Amino acid sequence: MLNLFKLTREILNMKKIILVAIAAFMISSCSESESKQIDTSNATELATELDSVSYLLGINFGTDINKNSGLKKLDNKSFLTGIQRVFDGKENEISDEDANTFMRAYFAKLQKAKVALDLAKNDSFLAANRAIEGVKVTQSGLQYRVITEGHGAIPEVGDTVKVHYTGKFMDGKVFDSSVERGEPMDIKNNQVIKGWTEALTMMPVGSKWELVIPSDLAYGERGSGRIPANAALIFEVELLDFTKE
Repeated sequence: MLNLFKLTREILNMKKIILVAIAAFMISSCSESESKQIDTSNATELATELDSVSYLLGINFGTDINKNSGLKKLDNKSFLTGIQRVFDGKENEISDEDANTFMRAYFAKLQKAKVALDLAKNDSFLAANRAIEGVKVTQSGLQYRVITEGHGAIPEVGDTVKVHYTGKFMDGKVFDSSVERGEPMDIKNNQVIKGWTEALTMMPVGSKWELVIPSDLAYGERGSGRIPANAALIFEVELLDFTKE
C-alpha cells in the first residue's frame, strides 16, 4: 500500500498529509445512508475551525488533482472505501504490483490524451493564424507578421540583441513582458527558443514583428515555468539594436 501512495504522490505532486486529512474529512461527513454526491451549488457551511481547515485541505487536494493528474472527478464511494479499509486495518484488495502497474498505465493514458488534445488545439490555432492577411510562414513553421518595417542591419547568429517583447498564450493572456517592466532585454540570439533565434536573424533593427511560434520551436513537450508543455506561443518582438559577437 505504501508503494501505491508513493506512486500517487509522484504522479499528482501531493503531500500525504493532504490526502489523509481530506479523506478523514470525507469519511467523518458521510454516513453509510447518505448520498456520496456532494452539492456545491450552495455556500459551504464553515461553522468551526475543523470545518475550515478541512475545507481548505479539500480545495488544496482538488486543485492538485485537477492541475496535475488530468482527473476531473473521483468516484467518492470507491475513494472512501479505500481509505476506510486502511483505517480498519484491512489489506488492499489489489496487490501492490498490480496497483502500481494500473496506476502507471492509467495516468500515462490520461497524459497521452492531454498531449493529443493540446496539439490539436495548437494545430487549429496555427491554421487559423496563417490564414490572416500579412502572415508569412517559414520552412520551419514559424509564423510572423510585420507590424513595423525596420531598415537597420540584421543580426547574425550569436549576436547580442536588445529587444522589447510581450509574450502571450493562445487565449491572449500575457505571461511575460519587458514592455510592462519598462526595460528592454539584452541577450544572445542563440540563447533563446528556436523561434526567436530564427526571427532575430531575419529582422532588421527597428522592426517590430508578431511571432506565432509552434510548440516545437518554443518549449516543446517539457514546458518551462508558467508555460505548459506543448504550448504554441505569441510574441510581439521589437528589435531595438544589437552588438556583434
